[in-house]
Amino acid sequence: MALTPFTSQLLADVGISMGDEGKGRVVYELIAELKETSSLEHPVAAVLKVNGGANSGHTAGGLKLNLLPAGVIDPDIELLAIGMGVVADPRKFWWEAKPLEAAGYNVIARLAIDERTMVSDLCHRLLDLASENYRVKVLGEDPRGSTGRGITPSYLDEVGQLQIGYGAFRGEKSDYAAKLAMRADRALRTIQHVYQVSAEDWYGFFDTLTQAETRANAAAVEQGIFSAEEFDFKRFLGSEPFTLNLEELTNVYWEAGSALSKQVIDLRERMLLALQRGQSIVGEFGQSYWLDKRHGFAPNVTASHTYSPEFFQSAGLPVQPIHTVGCCKAYDTKVGTHIFLTQFPDGHPLGERLKHIEFGTSTGRQRMVGWFDAVEKGDALRFGGFEDLVLNKLDALTDETGELGTLKVCTHYRAADGTEYYEVPREDRVRRALEPVYTELPCWREDISGVRKFAELPANAQRYVAFCVKSLLTVAERNGHQVPQPNLRYIGVGPDTAQIIRDVPETKELLKLA
Repeated sequence: MALTPFTSQLLADVGISMGDEGKGRVVYELIAELKETSSLEHPVAAVLKVNGGANSGHTAGGLKLNLLPAGVIDPDIELLAIGMGVVADPRKFWWEAKPLEAAGYNVIARLAIDERTMVSDLCHRLLDLASENYRVKVLGEDPRGSTGRGITPSYLDEVGQLQIGYGAFRGEKSDYAAKLAMRADRALRTIQHVYQVSAEDWYGFFDTLTQAETRANAAAVEQGIFSAEEFDFKRFLGSEPFTLNLEELTNVYWEAGSALSKQVIDLRERMLLALQRGQSIVGEFGQSYWLDKRHGFAPNVTASHTYSPEFFQSAGLPVQPIHTVGCCKAYDTKVGTHIFLTQFPDGHPLGERLKHIEFGTSTGRQRMVGWFDAVEKGDALRFGGFEDLVLNKLDALTDETGELGTLKVCTHYRAADGTEYYEVPREDRVRRALEPVYTELPCWREDISGVRKFAELPANAQRYVAFCVKSLLTVAERNGHQVPQPNLRYIGVGPDTAQIIRDVPETKELLKLA
């Protein structure tokens, strides 16, 4: 069928699972579609990074990016916008932008950072590592799996009314230095006395950060874009444990931030102007519905709001219609210490194969893999809402060797007493005791990575897709509740932008195949 028109100039690209759903590639699909259907020369004014910081990732121009929004490699996007709901390290902007600019992309001139976007820095990264150290070494808990990018401590400054906004880089260095000195003092006292970090571990934090960023930016060093010293965090060490070289810290961060001062604006006005011109704004969300700090399950959540309502808070726009695109994979992945009811058992042939392609963009961590959980995605539709659905990585389920026989979809959960749950319980103690209930569907063996039309998919692949949609709708519409049925807008059949199916039948027709 022809793709249905978008219902708003605001498009929210969100995850409906546990993150890592391929949202970055969807941004480019949305841009391409808007270009095809609009009469405007530049139909997309901005790709807006809505939430989070350098803890979410996507690939652009062959580079793994964490902070810059998707759309960076499309020269027609006027603004690479950073909303006030984001926490951002100014050095990280340069670490990502300079290699892209060396490759011929115009980045910094298009960067638009709201003056209320929060400055994240070394203090937050040290607090992040110290918090994880405290959990493991003092409390005896399992590692949480933090990115170590300082995201949660940055948001703690916001709720504690201690944040520094990017507007500070348009002021005097002395004012910024005073604020950073107070931030550093609080951080150092907390690390030593609250988190009870040892001197040995303190010095180890700087080795950890140096190794991580040296590894992540090795290509840029090799190309001569940066010197190796750029990523040596030991230069910020003070003369004694739990002290910093505050002068060096201030100079380095002021240099990086003040060099971006021309890109710091009142983003609200630019967003309103774009809407008045009839242009669209694509909101790129980090993480996913089930990692939202309010809707997810602590401690395995992020520190920001990860779903479409945050668009208005981050961009500073009045509440209005928004078109939400919910992204997921044809199977499930998780990182960290999440309860994973549908996880493949060790040694499962599909699980072992998927592990070879499932690593976190931000952390490089091995993702856990499992069967498609329609309960999580159905609840995201019921309580979060989305107009469109995107199903990525369908090609990864191809049973080339014939060893699988069937694929499974989790349609609901069952407790030990036989109670069935067609929802995600909000209490972890309840959820942990549940078992997934599956429906098995036949596999397909044909290579579908070159397929571009839904009708050309193998019949078993069509049925699998249809059943996934039906199952999440059953969850969303339980107890007689009616939701607007989302369109399955795109099916991803490979990692490249071109490997997409866009002619999926209407949902009512798709359900007949299930």
